Amino acid sequence: MQQKDNKKPLENEGQKVEEDVQNAVSQAQQEVARSRVPWYRAFQRTRVLIGFNVLLFGLFALLAFFVHVYPVIPVDVNITREFQENQNPWLRMLMFIVSWPGSQPFFMPALVLLTVLAFWSVRLRLEAALILVLSIVSEVLNGLLKLLVSRPRPTASLVEVLQAAGGKSFPSGHVMAYVAYWGLLFSLVLILFKMNRWWHYVLLIIPAFFVILVGPSRIYLGDHWASDVLGAYMIGGILLSLSLRIYLALKQRGVLASPARTPEEQAAEPQPQQEHSRA
Repeated sequence: MQQKDNKKPLENEGQKVEEDVQNAVSQAQQEVARSRVPWYRAFQRTRVLIGFNVLLFGLFALLAFFVHVYPVIPVDVNITREFQENQNPWLRMLMFIVSWPGSQPFFMPALVLLTVLAFWSVRLRLEAALILVLSIVSEVLNGLLKLLVSRPRPTASLVEVLQAAGGKSFPSGHVMAYVAYWGLLFSLVLILFKMNRWWHYVLLIIPAFFVILVGPSRIYLGDHWASDVLGAYMIGGILLSLSLRIYLALKQRGVLASPARTPEEQAAEPQPQQEHSRA
């Protein structure tokens, strides 16, 4: 009897989290439906977004070509040296901590898979698929871009290399991976949740922390040039923007919608709480 009693709070808590997520998704869909603009305005905004992404991609292509022709740029060297002037132990430790997840061969893939399983378990299946696909696409694209640009990494003769890494330099793999995972997680939290729980804000602060600081950390550690980081933020932002656009379109069509959200089950959801309150 005691074991059953102990299991009830855990089950109720799990149901409560699941219901919060499902209610937030339902309310978000209703809010989107109520706040939708006429089709012609949506078309204009889509054109603006597409135009911005095209412009951003053009700038990225120019930057990639420039660093391919001129691998060592004086402004990159100066920026790195400015970053590395402050050698406080706490700052150095912070930079290592921020870069650590992306420096471990299996940590980020494991984190992505755990996140996918967590989203799938609370019936956010489209979101789970999006996290997995975007991470894979970002990793493949980063490898292709590094092969095409073929820019050498910073050397100890120019700057202090605190964390040496192999492979090519442009664009930063850390930055692209963090934007694909942490940036998407940040965006999904804003889209899905009502922001009325403390853990909602934790799920915003942690991704923002990593996305914002990963770029400076790669420069500070001497692993990438500033232009590597800039290029990674640009192409990573384009990927994230396109992914969210596709996600919202698929969400509206009900792709990978949970089969559990039937009228009968929606009507039955409050019953466990009522029974618990009677007890």
